[in-house]
Amino acid sequence: MKEITFINRNKNRWQSFEKNIKHTGSINPDELAEQFIQLTDDLAYARTFFPESPTISYLNSLAVQTHQEVYKNKKEKSNRFKDFWFKELPLELYHARKYFYVSVIIFTISFVLGGISAVNDDGFIRLITGDAYVNTTLDNIEKGDPMGIYSSRSEFEMFFFITFNNIKVSFMAFIFGILTPLAVGFILFQNGVMLGSFQTFFYLKNLFTVSTLTIYIHGALEIPAIILAGGAGIILGNSYLFPGTYPRVVALQKGVIRGLKIMLGLVPVFIVAGFLESFVTRHYDTMPLFVNLLIIICSLGFIIWYFFINPIFAHKKLVNNRNQKHTDTN
Repeated sequence: MKEITFINRNKNRWQSFEKNIKHTGSINPDELAEQFIQLTDDLAYARTFFPESPTISYLNSLAVQTHQEVYKNKKEKSNRFKDFWFKELPLELYHARKYFYVSVIIFTISFVLGGISAVNDDGFIRLITGDAYVNTTLDNIEKGDPMGIYSSRSEFEMFFFITFNNIKVSFMAFIFGILTPLAVGFILFQNGVMLGSFQTFFYLKNLFTVSTLTIYIHGALEIPAIILAGGAGIILGNSYLFPGTYPRVVALQKGVIRGLKIMLGLVPVFIVAGFLESFVTRHYDTMPLFVNLLIIICSLGFIIWYFFINPIFAHKKLVNNRNQKHTDTN
């Protein structure tokens, strides 16, 4: 369909919507909600086929105004919780995927740099983790318990400390996005260098296998979650720097909402990772290998499926529904 045909076919309806917004008190709430759905469908269609058209800005404005009226006094549905985890969040993850890839690249590069630095400078690991941590680990290695650091505190104390710290770090990565995505990149860089130097330290002590199997009991969830939080922070920064067709303030508000949805989705991941690190990782030396590998594989499988594969299916389902609706309408 050509743009002029698209506009001519829908302009009367859009003009009617504009009038409805000014007189929302006399409109049935269901009709207003239907108006919002139609506007978002039209907006999605225009963005797909006429990305440079000024019509997008016009539809954006109408959609934002209608959204505010629809949700101003909206009662939450009883299945809101289910919809968030199975529909809303997966779609948000799909639209955020390119930011996650950027976050992965930054973390991977910093991980490699951390490893290289640790190999070439004996004092680098002390600079990154501190003398106390290195000395304690060296003592544990001499005692035959190289990963003994994970049992240095009681389970519950460690659980609350680790979980709180990981959530704090992830939200810092997100909030720093308001300072531009470069600030988020710095936090990702710090964490990547720390992990790279940490694992290289054990490699140099001929303990790479045992350290990897131990770290990733919880790290298979914790590390990807930190990377994903970095992607949410980049979304926040980009929303302000590159507002697109939205007013800058509106774009920032949308960026905050998008990022917070992702952060909310990561909180349970950090809680489970904290539980594994506090209650399971400490038993690395007595745990059967197949149990160790099962935990790691299941954790990585969940991250890959829920945060990367499932969003693709959720988006395809949404597109198919929209195309079907347009077909039925036309």
